[in-house]
Amino acid sequence: MERLPRITAVGVIKVLKRAGFFLARQSGSHKVFKNKAGKRVTVPYHSGKIIHLKILHCILMDADLSVEKFKELLK
Repeated sequence: MERLPRITAVGVIKVLKRAGFFLARQSGSHKVFKNKAGKRVTVPYHSGKIIHLKILHCILMDADLSVEKFKELLK
């Protein structure tokens, strides 16, 4: 398995939008994204802070993205 990149919430949101997700709602510091298939992904949004690797892994699992696909969409 490839290593996950160290990234902030802004970068994760850009990747999710490229993968077809859109902002459905926001509750405090958590943004909830959905896609047309109904998959839901919650991203903790704290500007400037790097998302913990375990949380990033959970986000990728919720979005059905592999590490390779995530890195490809990140470019």
